[in-house]
Amino acid sequence: MTKIPLQYQRTEFDCGPTAVLNALSHVFGRCELPPDLLKYVMMYTLDCFGERGEVGKNGTSPLAMSFLSGFLNQYSAMKSFPLKSVYLSGAEVNFGAKSPILSALKGGAAVLRVHTECAHYVTLTRANKRSVDLFDPYLLQPFVQKGVRPLNSPSANLRISFDLFEEEGAMYSLGPIGGREAMIITAQRAQK
Repeated sequence: MTKIPLQYQRTEFDCGPTAVLNALSHVFGRCELPPDLLKYVMMYTLDCFGERGEVGKNGTSPLAMSFLSGFLNQYSAMKSFPLKSVYLSGAEVNFGAKSPILSALKGGAAVLRVHTECAHYVTLTRANKRSVDLFDPYLLQPFVQKGVRPLNSPSANLRISFDLFEEEGAMYSLGPIGGREAMIITAQRAQK
């Protein structure tokens, strides 16, 4: 299974679809991904309008991410594609002992909404006991902050401690519980 390196955003606004496409690329190989699936990801995201009414110029809404998660499951059922998506919100988005996100990172990926200078989507690819590795599609140059370590990997460019996600006002915080969201993407391959 040929894996491709994860990608950076192409505009100031496409972190949502880029993070989802990166999650799909992390879970599935190049030859496994159907091209129409990429088309649908782009079609169902970038739904927020900018100040002048320009489509996509305010990124992707939580509603679009929730819809896309459901669509991915319908696509999987219709096409017999081994994909499962789970949309989480509120208190479900955490890094506690029974976190569905941490469970999913054992072979899957998660798209997580975090706060940087604004709401922003990143792709989580691995976890250990104290931190998570993620790919920030906007980050072009690493920065220094307590709880953040730059990585040079095709599947992650940052390692972030769990504590930082809960720190109010910090870069990469999850923010208030009511505004949290994540999408888990896993492969449902037949057991050998």
